Amino acid sequence: MGPRQRQRQLFYLKKDQKKNNGRKYSKPEDSSDIGLVYPGGDTAFKLLLSARFCSAIWSHITDCDETYNYWEPSHYLLYGTGQQTWEYSPEFALRSYTYLLIHMVPAKLYYYLLEPNPVLVFYFVRCLLSVGCALSEVYFYKNVCREFGIHIARMTLVFLIVSSGMFISSAAFLPSSFSMYLSTVAVGAWYDRKYEFAIFATAISSLLGWPFAALLGLPIAAEMLIRRQEWKKFIKWTVLSAIVILVPMIWIDSMYFGKLVVAPLNIILYNVFTSHGPNIYGTEPFSFYFVNGFLNFNFVFIGSLLAPFGLLLTWSVVPARPRNPLCLPYWYSLAPLYLWMLVFSFQSHKEERFLFPIYPMICLAGAVTVDVAQKLYFFVRTQLSSVPITCHYLQYTTHIMVMAFLLCGFLGLSRSLALYKGYYAPMEIMLEANKLGSEGKVPTDVNVNFCVGKEWYRFPNSFFFPSNNWRLQFLQSEFKGQLPQPFPDQENATSIIQSNFNDLNREEPSRYFDIERCHFVLDLDLGTETALEPNYSHQPDHFTIIKSSKFLHASESHPLYRAFYIPFLSDKFCSYGSYNLLQSTKFKLLSSSSKTKSASAA
Repeated sequence: MGPRQRQRQLFYLKKDQKKNNGRKYSKPEDSSDIGLVYPGGDTAFKLLLSARFCSAIWSHITDCDETYNYWEPSHYLLYGTGQQTWEYSPEFALRSYTYLLIHMVPAKLYYYLLEPNPVLVFYFVRCLLSVGCALSEVYFYKNVCREFGIHIARMTLVFLIVSSGMFISSAAFLPSSFSMYLSTVAVGAWYDRKYEFAIFATAISSLLGWPFAALLGLPIAAEMLIRRQEWKKFIKWTVLSAIVILVPMIWIDSMYFGKLVVAPLNIILYNVFTSHGPNIYGTEPFSFYFVNGFLNFNFVFIGSLLAPFGLLLTWSVVPARPRNPLCLPYWYSLAPLYLWMLVFSFQSHKEERFLFPIYPMICLAGAVTVDVAQKLYFFVRTQLSSVPITCHYLQYTTHIMVMAFLLCGFLGLSRSLALYKGYYAPMEIMLEANKLGSEGKVPTDVNVNFCVGKEWYRFPNSFFFPSNNWRLQFLQSEFKGQLPQPFPDQENATSIIQSNFNDLNREEPSRYFDIERCHFVLDLDLGTETALEPNYSHQPDHFTIIKSSKFLHASESHPLYRAFYIPFLSDKFCSYGSYNLLQSTKFKLLSSSSKTKSASAA
């Protein structure tokens, strides 16, 4: 062992001794004893949980992938009906049933105990997701306190609570949200020097959630292997984590697919090692994530991008105590964020959900930039002042923090409210459809054909159907890609290879249903129509509007006022269409005497 290695080993030995004596961390330079007020863990959890429950109730489903790849097969697992995508065909087997069961086991328990309306099961699962997200965030917050200091941590907490990005992602039933929870835990454990826990959380995130989330664990691995030279611990816990997670996962997935399946490997092979990769749809320009980042985090996102430059400027200009050697260097601790942005910004296939795993890191880096701004402002004022300023920089720059809270908080809440007012209509309409069945206005002894045309991608999911006799049907529209089809109505349906599936997003005409056989239609009236997308709302001889809600007409609305809700102004500068639930005039389902007629007509 060389002298440098012995010195490094001695350093970490001393650190571990201090930790065992109750001194987990020494305070960073911005956490001096100046009477800082900050929320404790319990208070932080209550604040975060309140915000996440708001997301569970009032956020709409922003991605059709969430509906058809997660809610629909979950509905099949619970109720025996649901839509199957090509990713769940045993021929391709890109998705994991184990991931679904993590969420559906508690849902099934809730269902067996109370036999609730299916829509209550939907919101129950969303609330569980909200609790998981809040727990991961409060663990992250407590360890940011230790690693970066109380001041940066409390700003991070505020940005987490008010940001629109967290409003969208926290209750989403998506692997990217699941990876956000677990990656946040992994980074928090890293800041707490609990490397075993960090490795295990990263393994869960990437194997059960999203394989590409392993990228966020690279800085943790680099710090362990290069800086700490802990090869044995890293290898041991990596192998142990892989065995503990993969063995039951492979067993469960293979049982459902009817053959040996390693779902994380399959999705990597498809996205990385095929000639087309994921670029057959969803390609966006380089600027996509930057525009999206600003919409979801406003100036916090800009601050997160500027954090490295601000830190360099501070170190070169402001005389300050050196960062405590027991703390990670900034270029280590913030590396997951910039590594993720670097890799994903250069991918042609871009989607909003791909940034979910780094959303808490964006809030942290934005808080670091506000802290940098405070230090620079204080330094300039002390240089220009003719009277020596002896107070701590936080006591002199509180107004900067307050301004950041007010500006970013207002924009974050404004964006969340704009999303709710502009795009929540499909959820409202489907709640009305559920109400029709739960109040006994629609018979339960005939199959009810619920049809979607151009609005197929905004349909929330089958949990909004009041009973199992409702069936989702697709009408032909201008969309020329591949739509899902129902799971087979027989035993071991998940292991049956259905025809008419492909992995190239080619249109499958077998999916289309006859409009004449539809009992209900979900339709958006924007005053436009085409041959394949007629305006069903304007066909009174065929359909009756039984529920209507406002829906934003984005192309006819002012870009600023549609992106951020501003009272009195947004309604003036935004245009709205009608999101309608239509009932066919051909089938009278609202009276008991019509049941026989409806059954024969169907």
